[in-house]
Amino acid sequence: MNLLEISRLTKSFAAPDGSERRVIHISRFALADRAQMALQGESGSGKTTFLNLVAGILKPDSGNIVIANQTMSALTEPQRDRLRAGVMGYIFQAFNLLQGYTCLENVLLGMSFGTGVDRTFAETLLRRVGLGDHLKHYPRQLSAGQQQRVAVARALANKPKLILADEPTGNLDPRNAQEALALIREICRENDAALLLVSHDREVLAQFERVQKFERVNQIPGKESEP
Repeated sequence: MNLLEISRLTKSFAAPDGSERRVIHISRFALADRAQMALQGESGSGKTTFLNLVAGILKPDSGNIVIANQTMSALTEPQRDRLRAGVMGYIFQAFNLLQGYTCLENVLLGMSFGTGVDRTFAETLLRRVGLGDHLKHYPRQLSAGQQQRVAVARALANKPKLILADEPTGNLDPRNAQEALALIREICRENDAALLLVSHDREVLAQFERVQKFERVNQIPGKESEP
């Protein structure tokens, strides 16, 4: 069964000369429940735009995005927000942690947009990612690798069915990158969450059995991922 199905998806942006530049043009794409897939593409190829479309942060020009049997285009903006909070977790390359809040508070705030705050589960998640002794630390007091672990815990706080990861190891050194990637994949498996990760890092991509190339012309072949 597919968790994510996309058809005839397009997105364009205005170029400096006033013309329209098509950034996304995908005929068909599908991701099965609990599947883990990596999309390979160079910087500027539209990978982040694609994830933002899937997350409902951006609206497509045309096409359908269906997540957990809900069609994004048929939802109001508040409904899209609720779907994103309840079904998806997003791991950003730049972490996007709130600097004025502790590790624990960042995770609790993520929960507040979903099914509700569960302090015990938030603390359990942070311990699970190796930050049990850093609950009251602020992001500025953490290393890059530790900040990424907070971002992973926050993304999993609402027990999502789909994790989107945008170059999640891009700001980490090789050792921390491998540890972060292994952690993301392991926790996704433990929580029966599907993972859609985009990267241009060959070492990251080599860890995945399923890799699809995200061409600079922004065409993803219409192949379904297998469970």
